[in-house]
Amino acid sequence: MKKITIITGHYGSGKTNLAVNLAMQAHREGRSVAVVDLDIVNPYFRTADFRNLFEENNIRLIAPDFANSNLDIPSIQFDLEQIAESEDCLIIDVGGDDVGAVALGRYAEALSSYGNDVDMFYVINQRRYLTANPDETVSLMYEIENASRMKHTAIVNNTNLGKETTLEIVESSEEFASEISEMTGLPIMFTTFPEECAELTENPCAYPVKVYVKPIWEI
Repeated sequence: MKKITIITGHYGSGKTNLAVNLAMQAHREGRSVAVVDLDIVNPYFRTADFRNLFEENNIRLIAPDFANSNLDIPSIQFDLEQIAESEDCLIIDVGGDDVGAVALGRYAEALSSYGNDVDMFYVINQRRYLTANPDETVSLMYEIENASRMKHTAIVNNTNLGKETTLEIVESSEEFASEISEMTGLPIMFTTFPEECAELTENPCAYPVKVYVKPIWEI
């Protein structure tokens, strides 16, 4: 994992769950970690929901003012450069679609100064509305890039159906992910598998994930 990892994608693609898993991985590796919740759009399923988990594992959480409150638009007032300098690993969870990526755009110049030490992952989920076919998925990716003024470096195939996810569902999406990779020229960084499925796949790029983000009716 590089110094800075930025996570973007469609609403409901699983960005936040991925961000939490990456943060926990970095912590297990003995690295100091900060997670920035840059989502000023969606009041649900955001990294700010995991404040207690992060505190228990010495992971620093930076969230917009009034995140998880009843205010419609949380405000962003923090210095990403300073945060990046003070931690071994910075993970940025960006709001969904191009609307959410606008917040990232204000930091594009500062983040670009880190050069090759920045990864920007585009998270895809074939089982989500509006990202079920390659053309729509790629179009959305470019919209996010235009809004953020940054370029993606890799694709993360995070196809899932929540607790209904099976090995077959994930493996059946690999052709879809490969097509996205070919259309964009971006590599597939990894394909996520629920922990209980990861041991069953022969995919060399399998990334086991724990399901931290759950629907409201499962909480």
